[in-house]
Amino acid sequence: MLASLSLLVFVHELGHYTFARLSGTKVEKFYLFFNPWFTMFKYKPKPKPVKEGETPKASWRDTEYGIGWLPLGGYCSIAGMVDETKSAKDLGDKVQPWEFRAKPAWQRLLIMIGGVLFNFLAAIAIYAGMVYVLGEQFIPFKNATEGMAFCESAHKIGFVDGDIPLSADGKELYYYSTEDLQAMLTAKQVTVLRGTDTVRISIPKDFIFTANKDAEEGQLFMSYRLPVVVSQTQPNMGAEKAGLKSGDRIIGVNSVSTREYVSFTEQLQSNKDKTVTIHFLRDGRQDSARVAVDDAGKIGILLTEPEKVYETITLNYSFFRSIPRGIEMGWEKLSGYVSQLKYVFTADGAKSLGGFGSIGSIFPESWDWIAFWSITAFLSVILAVMNILPIPILDGGYVLFLLIEVFTGWKPSEKFMNVALNIGFYLLIALLLFANGNDIYRFLIK
Repeated sequence: MLASLSLLVFVHELGHYTFARLSGTKVEKFYLFFNPWFTMFKYKPKPKPVKEGETPKASWRDTEYGIGWLPLGGYCSIAGMVDETKSAKDLGDKVQPWEFRAKPAWQRLLIMIGGVLFNFLAAIAIYAGMVYVLGEQFIPFKNATEGMAFCESAHKIGFVDGDIPLSADGKELYYYSTEDLQAMLTAKQVTVLRGTDTVRISIPKDFIFTANKDAEEGQLFMSYRLPVVVSQTQPNMGAEKAGLKSGDRIIGVNSVSTREYVSFTEQLQSNKDKTVTIHFLRDGRQDSARVAVDDAGKIGILLTEPEKVYETITLNYSFFRSIPRGIEMGWEKLSGYVSQLKYVFTADGAKSLGGFGSIGSIFPESWDWIAFWSITAFLSVILAVMNILPIPILDGGYVLFLLIEVFTGWKPSEKFMNVALNIGFYLLIALLLFANGNDIYRFLIK
């Protein structure tokens, strides 16, 4: 976890640094990790001699590069800017041409979005590199034994959760791809396997527009039904205490069959703060255990990805084809995460917030390069989204004030920024305490 977050913090601060240097703005310090009271390592280049009559310009030599001891982030201290390292009173009365405050608004805007931009580009680069080196795994429809889950609009025209797509207007459907999805939505008739029966479903004319509208609202036409196979259990929660192990496949809760994730979570939600009987398969044999469900409807398991449960096929990419696929994957992760942010402001969403413990729990217990880069790419997207939120002290707070300046001409004073940053700092600390407090509560009490 520390290696992943360190890399992402470095990339983020490098974005600020790069745009500052491109605009001729002086960067005073560039640090990985924070360094209150003392520094583990630092390097300050010798300044370049200035010839007589020559105007001093910002240079990479102006920057002190270092590594702090407190691994909670990093910072890029930019000359002439009120931030977490400097208050308004630390700025000189005379504005120097190499300072942040001396630059036009559009250049300051680029400097501030540089970190977010670099994080998103890093995610794209990682995704593109992964599909180029490893290819991309797909689950053939015929191998998805639990079938597909469909949206409400699909249900209305005859699809049933668990259906396995076979063909669209006679054209065989292979796996969940843009091409096969398009074929289903534009077909006159789609054939599916429902249990042991072959069923034909008529697709209304222009149904693709309905499906596209649903997708914009976060309702995908279909998705793979996810079998409930335990990847790992979380400490001190019901599943671990009951003895569930990695590889166990949950097939029922009490007397209700729950062979896929949606029905499983529905049963847990209806049994909050209760103890239920979990039926599962282990090494081909059926067993059961009494498991406590917490007040959020959780038993403390991480699921195994469907690619590790179902038999897959691999699609290989050339170097030039991997780049647009990386962009597509980055955008999918970004839009998906943004669409889920609204749930943070609900009671259950607030309870599910986690800090460093939750981040650490998503990494596998043993080293796995593929998992490391996949999780790092997703965390890079999360870091970009969280930093662009319009909260003072985050990049998004600066961006908000800069956009106001661009469109209205009003530029907030250093004193105003100082007050706003203090408010943002306390809000951020409160959020960090709440998120990490949730982790401690789940670990020690729940």
